[in-house]
Amino acid sequence: MATKIPVTVITGFLGSGKTSLIRHLLQNNQGRRIAVVVNEFGELGIDGELLKSCQICPEDGEGDTNTNIFELTNGCLCCTVQEEFYPMMQELIKRRDSIDCILIETSGLALPKPLVKAFRWQEIRNAATVDAVITVVDCAAVAAGTFASDLEAIAAQRQADDNLEHETPLQELFEDQLACADLVVLNKIDLVDAETKARVEELIKQELPRVVKIVESDAYSGHSQLDASILLGFQAAVEDNLDSRPSHHDTEEDHNHDEEITSTNLILDRTFDPEKLQQQLEKLAQQQEIYRIKGFVAVPNKSMRLVIQGVGTRFDKFYDRPWKPEEARQTRLVFIGRDLKSSEIESQLVAL
Repeated sequence: MATKIPVTVITGFLGSGKTSLIRHLLQNNQGRRIAVVVNEFGELGIDGELLKSCQICPEDGEGDTNTNIFELTNGCLCCTVQEEFYPMMQELIKRRDSIDCILIETSGLALPKPLVKAFRWQEIRNAATVDAVITVVDCAAVAAGTFASDLEAIAAQRQADDNLEHETPLQELFEDQLACADLVVLNKIDLVDAETKARVEELIKQELPRVVKIVESDAYSGHSQLDASILLGFQAAVEDNLDSRPSHHDTEEDHNHDEEITSTNLILDRTFDPEKLQQQLEKLAQQQEIYRIKGFVAVPNKSMRLVIQGVGTRFDKFYDRPWKPEEARQTRLVFIGRDLKSSEIESQLVAL
C-alpha cells in the first residue's frame, strides 16, 4: 500500500497564532507540497485569504496557486465532521500524488479529538494518518487569565479535589487542546516576563497527560525560529492512541460550544485611518465580550491591504499585499465573542 499522507492538526484558542504558524510553514516548506485546510468561524474567510496572500502554494499546472487551500466555513469542524470534513478529505486523497502533507487549522472553538477520530474511518485511514496534533498557546493571554479569573486558584482546586469542576467552557476547551497535543507552541513569550512565562509553562505541564515538548515563539519575529523539522514528521499515528489523550467530552455524544460563542461580519465600502480604527476597536472590546477581531482594512492613499488582528484589547497590524486591480477596496472585519450586539458594532464603526 502506498505511504499514507501525513496530516498535522494545528489547534489552539482564538488568536493564539495558528494562521501565522501555517504561513511560516508554507514559506519555509523545504520543498514539501503542502495542502491546507482552514476551518473559519465566520463567513468572510479572513484566515484563508491570509494564507493565499503568502503566494507560496504550488501551482496546479494551470497557474492557480491557491488550489491547495481548502476553507470550511459551515461551522466548527469537530461538529461537522461528516458533512464537511469527510468529502473534503476524499477530494484530497484523490490528489495524493501531488501532496506531501496536509495541515488542518481548526477554529479556536474546535475540540481536536473528534476530528482525529475521523481518521479511524476506513475510507480515510487507508490513505491518511494524523502525524501530530500541535497546540498553539498564547502565553500572554493565559497569563492574563483569559480562561478563568484566577488560573492558579483553579489549578489548586483541581489538585485538591478531582470532583470539583469549576472551569468555564473555554477553560475546558483549553485543557482538551493541551491533552491531545504532541507538541505545544508557547507563543508571544516576549509579551511577558520570565517569571510569568515560567508560571504559564507550569500550568501547561499540569494539563499534559503525557511528556510533551514545549517550544517557544514570540509575537514580533513570529514563528521564524521554528524549523519545519520541529513541527512536522512526528509519525505519531494519533488516531491509534487516543486513549492516552483524555477529554472532558469523552462521555458525550456531541457538544454545543458553538451555540455559546458567535461571530458577526462587517463589510464596509470605505477606508479607515488605522490608528483611529484600532482605538475604536479597543473601545468595542471593552464594551462587549469580544474575544477576537480580525480582518482587512482599506487605508486612505495606500495601495497595500492592511491586516488587523486583535485578541482582547491587544492588536497587531501589518500590510500583507497590494490591492488587486479588480478587487473592491472594502474594509472586512470579523468579530468573535459572546452575546455580540452586531448593530452597535456597526453603528460605532460607521460613525467613526
